[in-house]
Amino acid sequence: MSATILRVGNASGFYGDRFDAVREMLTGGPLDVLTGDYLAELTMLILGRDRMGDPGLGYAKTFLRQMEECLGLALDRGVRIVVNAGGLNPAGLAERLRELAATLGLGQARIAHVEGDDVLAAVKATRAGVLAANAYLGGWGISACLDAGADLVVTGRVTDAALVSGAAAAHFGWARDDWDRLAGAVAVGHVLECGTQATGGNYSFFHEIPAAARLRPGFPLAEIHADGSAVVTKHDGTGGAVTVETVTAQLLYETGPARYAGPDVTTRLDTVRLTPDGPDRVRIGGGVRGEAPPPTLKVGVNRLGGWLGETVFVLTGLDLEAKAELTKNQLAAELGQKQPAELHWTLARTDHADAAAEEEASALLRLVVRDQDPKLVQRATATVPVETALAGYPGFHVAGLPQKPSPYGIFEALTADPAEVPHTAVLPDGSRAEIPPAPASRPLEPVPDPELPQPLGPDAAGPVRRAPLGAVVGARSGDKGGSANIGVWARSEDGWRWLAHILTVPRLKELLPETAELTVTRTVLPNLRALNFTVEGILGDGVASRARFDPQAKALGEWLRSRRLDIPERLLTPETLLNSEEGL
Repeated sequence: MSATILRVGNASGFYGDRFDAVREMLTGGPLDVLTGDYLAELTMLILGRDRMGDPGLGYAKTFLRQMEECLGLALDRGVRIVVNAGGLNPAGLAERLRELAATLGLGQARIAHVEGDDVLAAVKATRAGVLAANAYLGGWGISACLDAGADLVVTGRVTDAALVSGAAAAHFGWARDDWDRLAGAVAVGHVLECGTQATGGNYSFFHEIPAAARLRPGFPLAEIHADGSAVVTKHDGTGGAVTVETVTAQLLYETGPARYAGPDVTTRLDTVRLTPDGPDRVRIGGGVRGEAPPPTLKVGVNRLGGWLGETVFVLTGLDLEAKAELTKNQLAAELGQKQPAELHWTLARTDHADAAAEEEASALLRLVVRDQDPKLVQRATATVPVETALAGYPGFHVAGLPQKPSPYGIFEALTADPAEVPHTAVLPDGSRAEIPPAPASRPLEPVPDPELPQPLGPDAAGPVRRAPLGAVVGARSGDKGGSANIGVWARSEDGWRWLAHILTVPRLKELLPETAELTVTRTVLPNLRALNFTVEGILGDGVASRARFDPQAKALGEWLRSRRLDIPERLLTPETLLNSEEGL
């Protein structure tokens, strides 16, 4: 590895990402370290259910198959691999990998793992139905494994960015309190962690990427420097694009206040600056500020919440509101006193007047039912709809056959004292290194709102035009437990002068009525020309509870971009209107 630059790539943004990405990254160009993020809040629940069926499971099984194909290739190329694919059982996955290496004739592979994040026993003592409880560890266990010569490091629940910051700290020999360097690496790790979301995937302005390039974006990599700065790029010849805006979008994804807390360092997102550095190259400058982490660790808890069922009624033609009301009343009458705990109805008016196709003349009435008793759920979502089919609204039919109820999960975020959570690096020789908590801590406090840019005055703004917000801004949204974030950025300096003043919390609630009764917090990030909104409670008990049509809030930002308001015409060039309804 270069003494001055560490080239770190990513080959997985979630459990189920593109299988052949590991080979693509290993063969596409030079790398020092290849990371893979396999864990999410929902994944931990899935792995918990796997472990219920077989205590030897609880890890990302696809990673084993990827290593069957590529472990030898990584060793030949001198690329070290760091992944959190261990999930709930990093020791088990590490053992399977050692067995695999022996089978492949790669007994020289030095495999290590990090454990200690599993706090299930402690949490089960106070909560029923818990499947998984894991503290979010940092990157120093990874550093210890790499310092001991590991070729492959498997972890459980570490923060996503720790895969990168741990590798960088080991390579450059950073100290535990090198807050600014660590913060820079965390910012880089956050950009890389979701794979192709940094190279044009899920990007608001995807139509600006050439058609052939946007079909299969390449995975990202970063050239990290000793001061924590980096250049984000991708292998030559791969699809997608790396621009200031694609990197901005990923920086805003699933973040909250300007102080981005982690177990090793609190990263000040308001100090991150991006600059272009050539084609498909974006520099994250060395001015990122870091602070001591908070005094507690986050603990993610996944437990069973009960049983869930769903039925989608198709309403066609005329009198759709009345047909929906008849359906609701018939179900209530048939259920009588045996009502489930929760019945949630949503009427999606996907119909068009005087439609030339039947599907275009139809709306969808969705019923979601939850209860502790699966029989009540089954009766509400399958039995009664079938029994009343011929007595229902004209044109009665449902979208698909009735399904059996399925268990749903609840995510809860707790905290733990770092001193009470073991953080252990199990080194390639089998010895164990205990990782102490951070040498200092600092309570999280809100960052004072920065001074806003001068607004566009009436003379500067000129006439306005009613148009979608997305004609002039991009957005990226996602889930954090039961809350969601919406990051919004302006495409020009004048656009930022307008956006920073127009998109207040009250205006957001006006544009997105589903947020009107919820607590919404706005964070201003001038260096990124961005606003970040946290919407508390919009996802109920988390993604596994499936509280919304869009349970992970992936499209919340795109909904916001589709909403219309008065926009200064000087911001609305033909290019900004491309692919918006105004531009058609």
